[in-house]
Amino acid sequence: MFIGSECRPAQGVRVLMLEWVMVVPSLVEALTVREDRARARLAELREQVSVVEAELSRLVITRETVDEVLADLPVVPVPVGVEAEAAPLVELVPVMLAAQESGDATVLSEPYRKVLVVFAQAAGPLRCKQVCEQVGPGTAANHVEAMRSKLKRLSERGILTEAEPGLFALTARATR
Repeated sequence: MFIGSECRPAQGVRVLMLEWVMVVPSLVEALTVREDRARARLAELREQVSVVEAELSRLVITRETVDEVLADLPVVPVPVGVEAEAAPLVELVPVMLAAQESGDATVLSEPYRKVLVVFAQAAGPLRCKQVCEQVGPGTAANHVEAMRSKLKRLSERGILTEAEPGLFALTARATR
């Protein structure tokens, strides 16, 4: 760097140059490591984007297929009052889908579906005896206890909530 013997740098300048030479390679190495990490993260994100794009593509195709099928169906007028009766049952759709997805045959069985319909149509929480009256097995002690067992099972699965001892409601309504 210095030409000629007359231009000798001061001792402090030489030390500074040596430190700079030692710092630069470690800085370059650190930047290379960070660059490699960023590239690896980018590769991971691209893979995740690819998976989400594939899922989106399947959903779009499914929606288009459903639209085509529904377009071919005849339009049937809904009788007056049916919408009001069916509206509460909409709350059961997520419950039944989750049960089907998890393979919960208990919740999908006819007796449990009847119980859930009673809760969906109810204005508020119900007691076991009230459910028995609406489902139809009778209100004898053995029927009430069997119903209590069913309601407790539904409560354990998070479908019903026991607001107070013996008083049950759909969890979807209790959390609103």
